[in-house]
Amino acid sequence: MRVPLFAAICAALLGGAALAQSAPSPAAPAQSGLRPDQVEFRATYKELVETNTTLSSGSCTLAAERMGARLKAAGIPDAQIIPYADPAHPNEGGLVAIYPGTSKTLKPILLIAHIDVVEAKREDWTRDPFTLVEEDGYFYARGSADDKAMAAVWVDTLIRFAKTGYKPRRTVKLALSCGEETNGAFNGIEWLAANKRDLIDAEFALNEGGGGSADASGKVLVQEVQVGEKTFANFELEARNPGGHSSIPVRDNAIYSLSHALIKLQDYEFPLEMNDVTHAYFARAGAARHDALGDAMVALAKDPTDKAAEAVVNTDRVLHSNLRTTCVATMVDAGHARNALPQRARANVNCRIFPGHSIESIRDELAGVIGDPSITITILPPKRPAPPAPPLNPKVIGPMEKLVARYFPGVPLLPSMANGYTDATFLGAVGIPTYGVPGMWGGPDGDGVHGLNERISVKSLYTGRDFLFDLVKDLSSK
Repeated sequence: MRVPLFAAICAALLGGAALAQSAPSPAAPAQSGLRPDQVEFRATYKELVETNTTLSSGSCTLAAERMGARLKAAGIPDAQIIPYADPAHPNEGGLVAIYPGTSKTLKPILLIAHIDVVEAKREDWTRDPFTLVEEDGYFYARGSADDKAMAAVWVDTLIRFAKTGYKPRRTVKLALSCGEETNGAFNGIEWLAANKRDLIDAEFALNEGGGGSADASGKVLVQEVQVGEKTFANFELEARNPGGHSSIPVRDNAIYSLSHALIKLQDYEFPLEMNDVTHAYFARAGAARHDALGDAMVALAKDPTDKAAEAVVNTDRVLHSNLRTTCVATMVDAGHARNALPQRARANVNCRIFPGHSIESIRDELAGVIGDPSITITILPPKRPAPPAPPLNPKVIGPMEKLVARYFPGVPLLPSMANGYTDATFLGAVGIPTYGVPGMWGGPDGDGVHGLNERISVKSLYTGRDFLFDLVKDLSSK
């Protein structure tokens, strides 16, 4: 899923002096037609997008089989194409493919992409969500952007390697997985990390989460590399009471007790925190804005204790969330009858936890904020890991910077930390630092990702494909 900070930077640069260029690419397709390799890629992309992989009625297993068949047809041996599935979740399988390198000392690179998609109802969409439609410079379909564009690019990269006989120094591994879009569903990357760690072992991984932002005219304003993300956790707050008849109420009421707890939570601000990634982001993104908010971002990067700068930055909800853990009430359930005092009141509190804190420590902090031992606080499953942020590794970031300068002259590459989460969480927890790559880009309205009429610009897809191919080739060569 795309990083929310894209929208903040897009709005920022539109409001100030633009560093934008119109998305030039050394290998962008001509309007009159596609290169032969692009025609083949389009067929791979179309087949993947048109394979329904929703949890309710689709099959990631089938989609993975179809991508495996394309890898085999390119000359990759069966032994290097490993399908996987949990017997309890036969339609939620995936695929690992291995393209061997020549070095016996360099560790592999891992390319990951989820092939499951968010649900889509035909009656709600302008077009069939499971038919790829090219129209007005966009590809429309569920998963056209999130995340089948990247999945198809990774498959296509190995196909191009095989057909050209490319021999990388590093082994390149690919993992296609299911379950990223549905919290609590079987998750392929989580399963691989827990059960097939050696199969996916790598020095680092490349993933979704980075990318570019464009304005409404299609000008690319910024590219980002995601370096770290917050941890997702749900807590259940519960108040209990003996209850009784509503005609003789008492002050000790489960709904009132829960309400007081939620008001305390509403009024609590988790303290500001910064790490290497957010320091760099605030300094560089702020300098690009040329406005009061940008000045405050730069000041805060220099001195995180600057309360005046923090107050200005906190007026932007995305930036405010990027500076701290956030917890918010999202659901409530209380009472058992209209004419009875409530015996129980519950609320779900969703937290996005700044890297470096355990879920348990945040539960304890919530308990201290509420200050009422009668309110129980329970960590709800699934409990996700809370890994540290990856390092700003110049061996990984450096080639990205060079390619951004080549493909998008004058456009900055910014390191960013996601307020949301991706499958990078599971890899970071087992020691594989994972980076969300730049390359493809989206528009200021979110391009319908997770919503209606999802789309990706044709130019973004084909330019991003060439960018990512060059990136993997560079990283695998040293």
